[in-house]
Amino acid sequence: MQTCANCGNTAQDMFSITRDEMTRHFDSFECAIHMMAPRCAHCQCAILGHPVRKEGGAFCCSHCAEGSESSQVPTQ
Repeated sequence: MQTCANCGNTAQDMFSITRDEMTRHFDSFECAIHMMAPRCAHCQCAILGHPVRKEGGAFCCSHCAEGSESSQVPTQ
């Protein structure tokens, strides 16, 4: 039996995801998404599809990509 890297449940029917030479085991897609999906630079939600890229950031949608400009704190 293996243990889910996210929730700690143990089960026989797990699946594995390898990224950057690190393999993690999960019992559900929900756990895998929670732990491994990239986060929107504006609202921090999990990005499940292709991200909207703008100025080096990854965003969940064009609304967040546009809104990111107004939420940035100016540097001095």
